[in-house]
Amino acid sequence: MIERYSTPQMAALWTEEAKLGAWLEVQLTVVDVRAERGEIPAEAAQELHHKARYDVERVREIEETTHHDVIAFLTNLGENVGEASKYLHHGMTSSDMLDTALAIQLKRAGALLVESVRELGSVLQRRSLEHRETVMAGRSHGVHAEPISFGQVLGVWAMETHRNLERLQHATEQVAVGKLSGAVGTYATIDPQIESAVMAKLGLGIEPVATQVVQRDRHAEFMSALALTATTIEKIATAVRHFQRTEVLEAEEYFAPGQKGSSAMPHKRNPIISERLSGQARVIRGNMVAAFENVPLWHERDISHSSVERVILPDSTVLLHYMLEKCIALVDRLLVYPERMLENLDRSYGLVFSQRVLLALVEGGMLREDAYQVVQRNAMLAWQERRPFREFLENDAEVTERLDPEQLEELFDPAFHLRNTGSIFARVEALEW
Repeated sequence: MIERYSTPQMAALWTEEAKLGAWLEVQLTVVDVRAERGEIPAEAAQELHHKARYDVERVREIEETTHHDVIAFLTNLGENVGEASKYLHHGMTSSDMLDTALAIQLKRAGALLVESVRELGSVLQRRSLEHRETVMAGRSHGVHAEPISFGQVLGVWAMETHRNLERLQHATEQVAVGKLSGAVGTYATIDPQIESAVMAKLGLGIEPVATQVVQRDRHAEFMSALALTATTIEKIATAVRHFQRTEVLEAEEYFAPGQKGSSAMPHKRNPIISERLSGQARVIRGNMVAAFENVPLWHERDISHSSVERVILPDSTVLLHYMLEKCIALVDRLLVYPERMLENLDRSYGLVFSQRVLLALVEGGMLREDAYQVVQRNAMLAWQERRPFREFLENDAEVTERLDPEQLEELFDPAFHLRNTGSIFARVEALEW
């Protein structure tokens, strides 16, 4: 999946080279702190910085024998460093390095995702304000309800994306946490002040009470933020797929010159990006479940989470970054057809104005239950006979004795339904990315 859907910046964070690079970053930072504290010679720290190198293939070769990736890595460093290698990994357990290095990778991955979410939100905000007066049929249960604007639809997505931004920022902060507290988190072999200094240098938080590992509720929260963001993208994609249906055709994906929709039917313009995004969101939600399964480890630690995370964390961050880039382009170049929206609004014969008629009759002195029956009776006739709702109202004595033609005319003005949406768009406009 990484190769298929990778964007260069995100994919670069999850290569084997990058992983071992983060491991080395942790090891050398510990060395620097210990040298500053006078626990190891400054010359040894300098030598380690100069000589500590790894070779991905050599590490793999050693691991074939050791069946332990951290030992293989440290062995390879020792081959290159020599005597000074005795100062590496002193008092540490494998997870001190692994979890801290993973936090570095996740913090960097989270930063890339935050950047893309900001961009998506900005595009949604711009297009929402662009279409603040583009009238269309609002739908509930898939059925015409009352008029809204397409800008409001986009505004809903913009607001949700802003919440995703806040969730992702918080979740990245929660997962950007390391530990250097030893085999079962007691600091028996390493001073807590070393942990504090190392994490400060790395820009990470500290697990306040650790076991052998950083607690996996943090990673589950991070995956939840990813899954919610992916689900918002699917929400957008699902709407576009509906709008692009032939019977609706109120908006559609940009169709590039030379693009083909079907091998058999030359006329086809299919919502392929939206369909792809809908499917990919399911993958990330599935990975979220796996992250939750990683939380209840045995006692102070088992290794069941490790193999899972090697799949779900790289794949999910890479895939979501890809989805965000595709969704940005989808929204930015979305083709919108206001005339078709008005045409579709008229297909329900004016029934979308039924509530206004109901309220007008009540205000004219009719009991609400009686007014409801009158309006519903005429609405059903309009639907069954496929004739304008207003015609039936104009020929109903119970309506005309309370509403004159001029009043009825006013009740069928779609502008009424947008008269208070200024406050909605002020909120959309106020969003900061």
